[in-house]
Amino acid sequence: MSPHFIVQQLKGYTSRTLRQEFPALRSRLPTLWTRSYYVESVGHISESVIKKYIKEQKNV
Repeated sequence: MSPHFIVQQLKGYTSRTLRQEFPALRSRLPTLWTRSYYVESVGHISESVIKKYIKEQKNV
């Protein structure tokens, strides 16, 4: 399976599960996840790059 498919399935499943468990999320947020994600093989990226990516997602 491609990373895109796995991420898509994981986001969909967790969104449905969280919205079922916490009904207030349905009316407060249009979506729980952004469309973006980051994939990189281990060893080709530093921890600082990952942290920077996560930090920048908070501004989206």
